[in-house]
Amino acid sequence: MTVSYTSEVADCRGFGNFWKLLFRWRGSVYKLVWQELFLYATIYFSCSGIYRFVLNEPYRRAFEKVSLYCTYFSDLIPVSFVLGFYVSIVIQRWWAQFECIPWPETIALVVSTAIQGHDDRGRLMRRTIMRYVNLAFTLTLRMITPRAKKRFPTLDHMQEAGLMTSSERKIFEAISKVTPHPMYYLPLVWTGSVVSRARAEGRVRDDFAMKTIIDELNDIMRKLGDLLSYDWISVPLVYTQVVSLSVYSFFIATIMGRQFLDPTKNYPNNSIDFYIPVFTFLQFFFYMGWLKVAETLINPFGDDDDDFEVNWLIDRNIQVCYLIVDEMHNEHPDLVQDLYWDEIFPPELPYTYASEQYRRGPPMGSTANLVIPQEEQEILPVLDEVPEEGDVEQRRGSIMSTRSLKTGRRSSMYVFQQRLKSSSNPEYILMEYLLNISISSVQES
Repeated sequence: MTVSYTSEVADCRGFGNFWKLLFRWRGSVYKLVWQELFLYATIYFSCSGIYRFVLNEPYRRAFEKVSLYCTYFSDLIPVSFVLGFYVSIVIQRWWAQFECIPWPETIALVVSTAIQGHDDRGRLMRRTIMRYVNLAFTLTLRMITPRAKKRFPTLDHMQEAGLMTSSERKIFEAISKVTPHPMYYLPLVWTGSVVSRARAEGRVRDDFAMKTIIDELNDIMRKLGDLLSYDWISVPLVYTQVVSLSVYSFFIATIMGRQFLDPTKNYPNNSIDFYIPVFTFLQFFFYMGWLKVAETLINPFGDDDDDFEVNWLIDRNIQVCYLIVDEMHNEHPDLVQDLYWDEIFPPELPYTYASEQYRRGPPMGSTANLVIPQEEQEILPVLDEVPEEGDVEQRRGSIMSTRSLKTGRRSSMYVFQQRLKSSSNPEYILMEYLLNISISSVQES
């Protein structure tokens, strides 16, 4: 089953709660990288022991030159950039594949609503439609995931599981011999025929209801095709090779490049002599864990701990579909007045003692607490004079028209000028001075 820890990170208090997840083993990074880390540490300490206790002086100097050479050129490998971009692509692809998994509740609801009839014929049609939908889903999973393939290796196993009948299996095998292409959509074609028969028998009320069912079938067929496309088209192999080569070549170089050399030789960054390269191991842990994340998520239909549990999906979908179109189709609650019939709507639903702390008022806009002073709420008068014919300059948005100055009519800018005069702020005085200059220029022109 997919590893889920959502309930453990419901809140963040104190030092946080991610540290509690560090001690898990299933689905952890420790489980993914411990073999590579053990091999890397073994080779590193072997080289370190040879340098310290086996080599004589001339060979020790040669070892140190190789170490400095590896240190210099290993820093030129763009591990972070290449690996980070690759993991980002893989995670986006991983979630897109999950969104392509069809959930049959929608079409089950439409079928239960549109195809009427409480007799055996209506029940048979509804159950057959949903069985065909789940059969198409299972056939698709058999093609892309080993978990479903191991569970249903042949059509006989699917017949034994009740997903198809013997006659349906013979038809499927006969059509499969005609073409080498996958026939995962054949049960959906059968579903369309059943819907057509239900419409002809009057069990589907109108063409709109029939079209709704067909649209849902087309959506399922599209998603199943997308799943096959993701299985067919992978991330380009050349990119995967570049990422793998960059990571492994970097750490092969660090086996020599991160050795602690003789401090008496005064080599750069070798003033301290340690036996255990703690930060080098941490760097290996992070980069190799990053690469393992990509290896795990690039195919979410495999056998890793965090891969999609497709066998559970098959069981769950068939149970839910039959419940909706059969059991729930017949059992409906009586229509009764709700608890708030006389009140129209409840002012607030009740809280428990445990949830009282989450009681909040309705969210307001960001300007709910912004208060506009009364003196700034005055509406400025609008200049409504019509300029004389041919007076083009007066049509433009000037500061104040010449006519309004001669007639003494108050414009918006005039009111603004009066406010500036009543203010003692130096900035307002400067603005008034500039405004007077502008008005004088207008009058002269």
